[in-house]
This record gives sequence, C-alpha cells and structure tokens, in this order.
Amino acid sequence: MNKSAELVEPMTDFQNYLAEKRKLVDGEIDRLLPKVTEHPRELHEAIRYSALAKAKRVRPILALTAYEALGGSDFEMALPPICALELLHSYSLIHDDLPCMDNDDLRRGLPTVHKKFDEGIAVLAGDALHDLAFQWTARSGKIELVHELAIATGSYGMIGGQVADMEAEGRPVTAGEIEFIHTRKTAALIRCSLRFGAILAGAKAPCMEALTLYGEKLGLAFQIVDDILDIEGDQDKLGKEIGSDEKNSKATYPAAVGLPESHRIADNLIKEAIAALSNCDFPTQRLTELARYIAQRES
Repeated sequence: MNKSAELVEPMTDFQNYLAEKRKLVDGEIDRLLPKVTEHPRELHEAIRYSALAKAKRVRPILALTAYEALGGSDFEMALPPICALELLHSYSLIHDDLPCMDNDDLRRGLPTVHKKFDEGIAVLAGDALHDLAFQWTARSGKIELVHELAIATGSYGMIGGQVADMEAEGRPVTAGEIEFIHTRKTAALIRCSLRFGAILAGAKAPCMEALTLYGEKLGLAFQIVDDILDIEGDQDKLGKEIGSDEKNSKATYPAAVGLPESHRIADNLIKEAIAALSNCDFPTQRLTELARYIAQRES
C-alpha cells in the first residue's frame, strides 16, 4: 500500500450515509433531466450544468432522511418530488448569481451559469428548473406538496427573502431584519424539505410539527453558518468567492452582531433543532447527525 493511501482516513458511518444519499439523488436528477441532445440544446446543457454540479444536496437528503425515519420506503414515488427540491435550489442560485442580483462569478467551484453561457440563457435555465421542479413534484399525485413548494418559493418564502435582501443592501439593519431575510430566503426551503419527507411518509400532526420546528431552526442556522463562512471560510472548499457579502454590503449576522455572537446564535439554533426531535416516536439519529454536520460544515 502506498503512503498516501495510508494517510486517508476511513469514512465514518455518517459520511457513508451522506455519500450514499448524494449518489441516489444525483442519479435520479441525471435520469429525469432533459438530455443535452434534446432541443433546445444550449438550454438543456445549462440546466444540467447547474443541477448536476458537485453539491452537498442538503435539501433532498433532509427530505429523504425524514421520509425514511417515518417508515417511507416507496422510493420510485418519493424520489422525483424530493429531487425537485434540489432543482428549486439550483434555480435560485442561478438567479442569485446574476449581475442584477449578487453578480458572482463562481458557484460550486465552477463559473456561474451566466459566465459559462450568457445572461439570457441563465435566466431561462433558472426558469426551466423552477418549472421542472413543479412538474416532478406533481408526479407524486400529492397536491399538498405542490402547495408546500409554492409557499416556500414565492413572495412569502425564497423570492420574498431575496427582495428583502436586495432592499437591505448598503444600509444598517437589525438582527431582526436579517432573521426575516434568512428565514425566507434560506430556511423556508429547508423547512419545506422536512415537510416534504413527512407528507410523503404520511406523518401525523405531532411528527409534522416536530419536523417543521426542526427545519425552521436548522434553516436559520444554515444561513448564519453561510454568513460566517463568507468571512472565515476557505474559498477552495466553498467553491465560491469569500468576502462577497461585505463587497456587496449584504445584510448578514456577522455584520449586525459580530462573529462571536453569530457563532453563539448558530450553535443555539442547532441545539434547539435537535431538541425539537426529543419527543418524536421515530428514529432521529440521522436528523441529529445532519444538524451537527450543518453546524460544522466547511462548504
């Protein structure tokens, strides 16, 4: 055995779990997306470029984990709507990166879609991913999922959060204002992911309530960690430029309350997310591990 192989630490059980779920999600997205040989080819190439880029797949993995924890096993039915969550996330990233929004050049270690193609194709690729997400969700036959996705991504969710984020640029904001932005722009789709898993598994009200609270706390913590990583992170690990929040005068927790307090708030939110699962009558180990993973992530 060569020395470099000896230095590689074996993957933990949880790391294997994440790798297995990513592979499952990536395979389903690849299978369901239009092929680049289909017209319009450039649009389909841009869609696949964004949606199949190497990513954490946090949202579909959260949905899958909740689904399995609640006894779900029909993956042929569950995977298309669960993977739709990643399409919605990819759509939002394409649009966020545009010159009229955050004007970013790098995403997931690659040129952003408008840099790789052009702005027009980037806008339309995002639109197409949005539409495909609702198409895949509707395949489940569960109208509740379509409703959840619309709420999470509309003016009361992700899009509303993006508008508030743009309106806050370049002016002093309070922690309360930033929480409003983060709970909509990021946490809404993470909460939706947990609810997707619960709905697909036929969860009863107490389980749904616990997973909803877990998702809300986790989603806010996720974005605060993102804010921190934009200052303290490693650009190679992040796959995007660091310091862009300060450059664009973005409303962030570190800007409002400082780094030490941001770390404290994120840690408390992770504890509260885990505590929300304490009275659940289904296995919560993986969900607990996912919360800790999000707190400790470097990308």
